[in-house]
Amino acid sequence: MGGNPTKPEFVTVLAEKQVEPGQDIILTCQANTEDVTVSWEKHDQKLICVEGKHKMRTIGTNCVLEISNAEDSDEGNYTVTLSNSSGSTSCSAIVRIIIKEWRKVEWKQERMLNSLKTFKICNEVQELRFLVCGPVGAGKSSTINTIRSIFEGRQFIDCLAAAGSTTSHTLRYERFEFANEEGSFPFGFNDIMGAEKDSGVLSEDIVSALKGHIKEGYMFNSQTPLSESSFYYNKNPTLSDQMHCLVFVMPADTISTQDKKFLQKMKSVIKAASSMGIPQVVFMTRVDLACPLTKKKLQNVYKSKKIKDNMQKCSYELGVPVNRIFPVLNYHEQIHMDEDINCLMLDALTKIIYWANDYVLKKSSQQQSTCE
Repeated sequence: MGGNPTKPEFVTVLAEKQVEPGQDIILTCQANTEDVTVSWEKHDQKLICVEGKHKMRTIGTNCVLEISNAEDSDEGNYTVTLSNSSGSTSCSAIVRIIIKEWRKVEWKQERMLNSLKTFKICNEVQELRFLVCGPVGAGKSSTINTIRSIFEGRQFIDCLAAAGSTTSHTLRYERFEFANEEGSFPFGFNDIMGAEKDSGVLSEDIVSALKGHIKEGYMFNSQTPLSESSFYYNKNPTLSDQMHCLVFVMPADTISTQDKKFLQKMKSVIKAASSMGIPQVVFMTRVDLACPLTKKKLQNVYKSKKIKDNMQKCSYELGVPVNRIFPVLNYHEQIHMDEDINCLMLDALTKIIYWANDYVLKKSSQQQSTCE
């Protein structure tokens, strides 16, 4: 006398796979009974088998999906479902294609940190000045905190970070400089109010800051730009008052969802900076949230297809070349110093100081030519 078959359950489930292009992908799980129908899906759609590419097999209670010659299009979420008249059950796993590392990072901080400590800026200014701007919650203040933590060897929270808030915690124009037991570093980072599509810092104020017109302590007004009659307006800025590099901070996990109106606002600032010859770079933060591969191991950042795609999207949206976009991770959950976090930021810093210094040299030369 027959009875209902055993309800399907998993003895072992699918495991996440990370493979390089050209390798074979093998997904396997084990059922508690052979009396099941096995079906496979990718991204919640029935998997269409291609001859010579996919092979589905059931060996006893083992269910196997083989995908040969892995390529970018094979990346995704795969689900296997076991079913019979007594019920069904499913499990899923992510398959990630690890691309060849396309940008090298030195994962030892000592040499890069020493190069910053010994860097000699041109004699025209006492420090190179960087203006940090970006959307609310992107990590502007956290970026400055992270840089100071690296320079001084312990974590700092001098800038009050918004931590994903929709309201900017930076209301005043502030400058941050760094020092350690050996003395000061000749770099200054200026923090401004976060930008939003219809509020936040005005593009006119960002441009005024670039030109050196805004004095430290100015309270930003999201409705009215700084007036020339204000006490905080510097009418005759010198090269030392001006910004020497514009650093956009953009969140890697929300590049695709940034509001078009906000992006136009940022593009107007980039256009102004370009007209002044000021170099522009992007620090693409929150790479751990944008890609699980990078979250698992930060050194995978330039092996991640997702990060590379987001850098290209960021380049397209803002008009900043990819070679001036740097994925970084700020200190936000960690309570101890992390050399991988430091190295990724130092890799960016050791590039942008040269571009800022080149700008100062060029600007100084132009001013001298004008005076002659």
